Amino acid sequence: MRLPSGVYHETYAQDHAWWQTRFVWIRMVLLGLILFLVIPYFATSSGQLYYLTLANTVGYTILGAMGVQLLIGYTGQVTLGHAAFIAVGGYTSSIAMLQWGIPYPITIVIAALVSGIWSVLFGLPSARVKGFYLIMTTMAAQFVTVDFIITQYVSQIGGRGHYFSLPPGTITFGPIEIANDDLKLYYLMLALVIACTVLVANLLRTRIGRAWIAIRDNDIAAEVLGVNVVRYKLLAFFVAGVLAGIAGAYWVSTLSAISPEHFPFTWSLWLVGVILIGGTGSMYGTVFGSLFMTLVPEILKSIIFTLTPYHPIFSQLIDKFLYVREAAFGLIIVLFLLYEPKGLAYRWAQIKNYVHLWPFSY
Repeated sequence: MRLPSGVYHETYAQDHAWWQTRFVWIRMVLLGLILFLVIPYFATSSGQLYYLTLANTVGYTILGAMGVQLLIGYTGQVTLGHAAFIAVGGYTSSIAMLQWGIPYPITIVIAALVSGIWSVLFGLPSARVKGFYLIMTTMAAQFVTVDFIITQYVSQIGGRGHYFSLPPGTITFGPIEIANDDLKLYYLMLALVIACTVLVANLLRTRIGRAWIAIRDNDIAAEVLGVNVVRYKLLAFFVAGVLAGIAGAYWVSTLSAISPEHFPFTWSLWLVGVILIGGTGSMYGTVFGSLFMTLVPEILKSIIFTLTPYHPIFSQLIDKFLYVREAAFGLIIVLFLLYEPKGLAYRWAQIKNYVHLWPFSY
């Protein structure tokens, strides 16, 4: 029943239910049908597997940005080196499969744990520093991990040189090979995104999540109230690293070879931009930001392709599209900070409130 002041709850369980009204249930069931049936059917029946590849990129961005959202949006710990922890997850999964013959599903768990521990090592300075100094520490994680350790040492394991080739049959779930199969990768992406979202959302509803939010709002007040600030900061870095490791292990399944070039410093900046545009401190923000930052460049490219026959300048833009995309990224960040500083998640919340309270939306 819709009431002018919202939905009344009579029990604690009702108040904390994920989907609290019949309208929300219907909306989520429809979303599930679209994700699991409509999109795959449309892409496979029409032969447009490009859309599945694009969806997989969105999923990878969500997995990568989820850890950044946890650190910046929920714990107040600024990070500019998250691509390093994704790289650790990707290389851990690859080495476990190629060197030790461990099945791919198990390597995802190993990659998550190794990346989480590695993240904690660079999160240790957060016990003593904050703000600009923490930014420099997390940037160091990027350069030390990717540009030095992985490039100079890890990439040389097994005499493979700069690249780790992932031959056919390496990435399997039991007898099912999933590498280079966009549909199977799509369903794997959905499973990982849903599992990680449920994990983080439930963590945020516990004492741990409340401690993270208290640290974000005022770490001194949180410590006065008995919150072990150092412990919960390191736990946040560990969970963020676990999420990054899962993202890296998933990304490996979409590649034929893995190299340090897949994890540049610009990817760390890109992930921060994702949550700024999507909205900090919101799980919706991670999803909306990932959709926006992945789809807008593709739409921009399509527009330029369409206009190319009409003027030669557009063909030049296609040749330099990488620079056009980076320029558009910077401009979008500035515009969002000026005109929509709370991100897309806030706008979505406003729309939901309007719909849920209609016709008493005033």
